[in-house]
Amino acid sequence: MSFFTRIKHQEVEAYQKNLLKSHYDEVENMYREMRTWRHNYRNHLQTMKSYAAVGDLEAICNYLDELDSDLSSLESSIKTGNKMTDAIMNSKISLARSQNIQVTCDAHVAVALTIPELDLCTIIGNLFDNAIEASLELPEEQRMIRIYMDMKNTQLYISFTNMTAQKKQRKINGIFASTKGKNRGLGLASIDRLIEIHGGYLSRNSEDCAFTTEILLPQ
Repeated sequence: MSFFTRIKHQEVEAYQKNLLKSHYDEVENMYREMRTWRHNYRNHLQTMKSYAAVGDLEAICNYLDELDSDLSSLESSIKTGNKMTDAIMNSKISLARSQNIQVTCDAHVAVALTIPELDLCTIIGNLFDNAIEASLELPEEQRMIRIYMDMKNTQLYISFTNMTAQKKQRKINGIFASTKGKNRGLGLASIDRLIEIHGGYLSRNSEDCAFTTEILLPQ
């Protein structure tokens, strides 16, 4: 391995460590919000009891509607079958929607995988971060991320599609050029490296203002 290749790998490894810390911080924040809501549960009950004491049914109904909406925003809506994948997916979906990015997701991981959970979450986290960055370049009404994950025979299939500001992104020497500077380049390199390590398959395609990444990982 050449000196420059070793330096590149060291940069990617350092980036992955920082990325994982960011992912864990996002997940911890999500669970902190859930713990806070539960802590306030008794206060909510006391408020509704006070409305009930004076017979204010309309106030109780309105309060219940607010609580239902608040709780729905905290629920773990994605249940893939893998707890760590659920955590990173839900935290990233919450982050995307907080920036007015529409997210549709159909994800299933029903079997145990040979790839370490940390590596899988690094791949998913990078895909999400890149999709979110690209979406933020668009007007809110055009922002969209579509995710599909499922088992294909003995392999896990992952597909991420997001809309882009460019009709078709350009390639340099057969590789899509990064449009977001050094960190985005390291994110792509991190994905490529993990796919290679685990003997997977990766395809990227840019057409009609949409960018799609498809990945196959052995079970």
